[in-house]
Amino acid sequence: MARFKASDGLWLHYTDEGEGRPVLCLAGLTRTTADFDYVTPHLRNLRLIKMDYRGRGYSDWDQNWQNYALPVECRDALELLDHLQVEKTAIIGTSRGGLNAMGLAMGAKDRLTGVALNDIGPVIEAEGLKFISGYLGRNPSAKTHADAAHILAQNSPGFIDVPQNRWLEEAYKHFRETDDGLEITYDPKLRNAVEALGAQAAPDLWPYFDALEGLPLACIRGENSNLLSAETFLEMGRRRPDMISVTVPGRGHIPFLDEPESVAALQTWIEALP
Repeated sequence: MARFKASDGLWLHYTDEGEGRPVLCLAGLTRTTADFDYVTPHLRNLRLIKMDYRGRGYSDWDQNWQNYALPVECRDALELLDHLQVEKTAIIGTSRGGLNAMGLAMGAKDRLTGVALNDIGPVIEAEGLKFISGYLGRNPSAKTHADAAHILAQNSPGFIDVPQNRWLEEAYKHFRETDDGLEITYDPKLRNAVEALGAQAAPDLWPYFDALEGLPLACIRGENSNLLSAETFLEMGRRRPDMISVTVPGRGHIPFLDEPESVAALQTWIEALP
């Protein structure tokens, strides 16, 4: 298991596979490198670098939950690139990972060759945030992965015609089995960080989106997403007419990325990378 030491002493987990143009895969808020398992077989002739944020997956938990913050995660990503001696990379950013990608475009654009956003934009809908807050930092009531899979199928808004075996895969990715039942794969204090951020005035993220100017850009949106609205998605396309824009039918937040529409968008975006 590959790990590197961040500048503040935490050990962070990553994977580094394949050869070709580097692509850094940044996962969602509570997620891990497993976010990209489904799409990896479709991304060939690339060097795929994936990272568990601090407090998630196989990375160390931070004793100071205030460090579960976008600027710190951006710093960690840059330090991973330095550790691997990668001067420039493209980024596939799922949800939280897309926010980090926009942050890196604002603060370290010279390190980026392109960005693909998975169901995230500069306006985050309150409905989606409320849904996330309902489970964030809490272990599931299910005692087995099979039970968790059924709950996920019933309580994942906007997802249509997803086979049960996919929900079982999701359950195994996001919950660890213990003698006391299932546990989340991240530090529960991540909830503290998100609640503290929510108590502040929402920042204007459009300048961060606009910082992507000049980079090959794609955005994949779930048709029924409760986090990225159709209106915001349209405005993103208006500001960036060259953005590869795809809506995935029968998906909420977030598409799995192995849908035909997602794969086609990513392959077109990859062809546009320098």
